[in-house]
Amino acid sequence: MSRLFITKPLQKLFAEAAETEKGLKRALTRTNLVALGIGAIIGAGIFVLTGQAAAQYAGPGVVISFVIAAIACGFAGLCYAEFASMIPIAGSAYTYAYATLGEFIAWVIGWDLILEYLFGASTVAVGWSGYVTSFLKDIGIVIPPYLSNAPLVYDPASHQLTASGAFLNLPAMFVIALMTTLLVIGIKESARFNNIIVLVKLLVIFLVIGFGIHYIVPENYHPFIPENQGNWGIFGWSGVFRAAGVIFFAYIGFDAVSTAAQEAKNPQKDMPWGILGSLLICTILYIAMGFVMTGMVNYKELNVADPVAVAVNAAGPDLFWLRFPVKIGAIAGLSSVILVMLMGQPRIFYSMANDGLLPQAFSKLHPRFRTPYITTIVTGLVAMIVSGLFPIGLLGELVSIGTLLAFTIVSAGILILRRTKPDLHRPFKTPGYPIVPFLGILFPFLVMLTLPFDTWLRLIIWMAIGLDVFYLYSQHNSHVVHDLDTRPKRYFVIEALPLALVTIVLLIMSLYSPENWVFTVALIQIAVCIFALIQLLRSIQKNKQKVAIKEKIS
Repeated sequence: MSRLFITKPLQKLFAEAAETEKGLKRALTRTNLVALGIGAIIGAGIFVLTGQAAAQYAGPGVVISFVIAAIACGFAGLCYAEFASMIPIAGSAYTYAYATLGEFIAWVIGWDLILEYLFGASTVAVGWSGYVTSFLKDIGIVIPPYLSNAPLVYDPASHQLTASGAFLNLPAMFVIALMTTLLVIGIKESARFNNIIVLVKLLVIFLVIGFGIHYIVPENYHPFIPENQGNWGIFGWSGVFRAAGVIFFAYIGFDAVSTAAQEAKNPQKDMPWGILGSLLICTILYIAMGFVMTGMVNYKELNVADPVAVAVNAAGPDLFWLRFPVKIGAIAGLSSVILVMLMGQPRIFYSMANDGLLPQAFSKLHPRFRTPYITTIVTGLVAMIVSGLFPIGLLGELVSIGTLLAFTIVSAGILILRRTKPDLHRPFKTPGYPIVPFLGILFPFLVMLTLPFDTWLRLIIWMAIGLDVFYLYSQHNSHVVHDLDTRPKRYFVIEALPLALVTIVLLIMSLYSPENWVFTVALIQIAVCIFALIQLLRSIQKNKQKVAIKEKIS
């Protein structure tokens, strides 16, 4: 077996799952887990991205986009549920990949999940800022636009970032700081806060659907799928599929539940309920909300930070009373999404650090609260900077492609583990094997193909940085490799291939990018790649020398 594909023994994972005085605190019930899922799922999808996906890509056909995304999520959700019940450890898809696909794939997915959770929290914080600014304006408090907008604006048609004239999105940075503080204090307190918020936003959603359905203007549904504008993904059926890729971000809550497996009281029974229950409830609400919103107002008017408020305003004076609850519900709803996203990322760092793939400081728990406070603070600081600088459209697409890649790898893990370890105890089994896991691979990958070239380019750049870290630090400090009784044979060509391929792909893509900075990044990556491969060659040579010495002694 190649050094890259060494798996973490399941016995070791189960031992880590055992509750100890030094471990993460088990405090979450089945209700808490379902609420965490709803807390993460219902937020940006309904309150922000529904309007923008309709306005930019799909028109009223965004309802179909939600169905496509939900089907793809359903296949992946069933695979997540099997893993979460079988391997109830903090770390989500990273841990599952380590147990089935090997250390290298685990690192790739762990690095990818940073896109999903850290950038996800930043994306939602931008939407939160839009609703808070609008709400405060209603009560006479005006936050100047230059303090409540990103200094950079992204145009999806030209794929260019331009200066907006704003300074920073301060409300977005504020809510990240607030949620980070709450998470440092403790998981139980955070879960109680989340439960209250979930009840508030569900009530508001039911109000909007229940009253808004009486103010639908049938003409707003014509055309249901606007004619394509000449560019792939801008309206037409290609736009419906691209919108599905963008709003995939709205479904990431169900897999965020799996990051809290080590803090659940009865993870093997309750994790499938938390994952699948929250996914089902939210899918129904998404479809209903998208249908009502695009019926109340023309889709072209929904390309704003607070589209639900715009839809309610379009109904006229009869629904003016609903504007206040909508904004309160949106603010509360987006707050819970930020909370769950910021909860998930530090726990992935925690698992990676426990395995030696990140510095040990990332696995430190607070002596009183028993939370991974260092990684929580680091995650919060980075998310604050990102949310303060970048627009929601750019961030949303990055998060979507990261999420889709995670779903693909988890579904592949089920296919592999069923064949390699068929006798393992599985409290929940993915039905329809092997068809469901295969579709869990196929659907997310097809949706990934609908995302813009620039989104793929940024994913490749992000992955290149991640591989640099893996080759220069992580693989030299892996606890799993150090604990092996016999070291695997190492081959330079096999181990060098992933880094070399990503570097070549980045160089080729940079030649087709209209942005000059991408070529500069590619040249820097080539230099780092050469250095990392030299270090790899030296490491393999040292390994061979050690093996030769041991053979002589024996």
